[in-house]
Amino acid sequence: MRILIYIAAILSLGLVNFTSLANAQELKIGFVNTDRVFKEAAPAMRSQKKLQEEFAPRDQEIKSVNAKAQEVKSKLEKDGLTMTESGKRALESELARLSREIQRLQREFREELNLRKQEELKVILQIANDEIDKIAKEELYDLILQEAVYRSDRVDITDKVIEALKDD
Repeated sequence: MRILIYIAAILSLGLVNFTSLANAQELKIGFVNTDRVFKEAAPAMRSQKKLQEEFAPRDQEIKSVNAKAQEVKSKLEKDGLTMTESGKRALESELARLSREIQRLQREFREELNLRKQEELKVILQIANDEIDKIAKEELYDLILQEAVYRSDRVDITDKVIEALKDD
């Protein structure tokens, strides 16, 4: 009798494991590489172009001030030995002022550019998440991940998401 109970227990555990295995195979999982979406999707490209156009005048301003500083530096190196002491100090002072201005402009540029990039990334992420949600519902995915230590190419749906974002 104990042997029959033992065999029945083993068979029932086997059925539970078999049922779990069958249910696990029905689970549909996808993965989206957000770095690729941020680089290759149409909204990301439009955003990059928009930021370049928005910050181009400030970049030109930095280049212009940098050119002025180079002119002053060249003049100081070229004519420094023949200049009066007060003229030389005035050029050195101007060069130091331009150098500080360049550093300030570059710092403000970087800070504001990073802030705007973050704002744009949030918008792109929201648009991408909406498309991922549509794909998940249409293709009956149970789970879609955006970060993973490992994933198979079989579950990668990044190309589908990028393609869907072309319409946006």
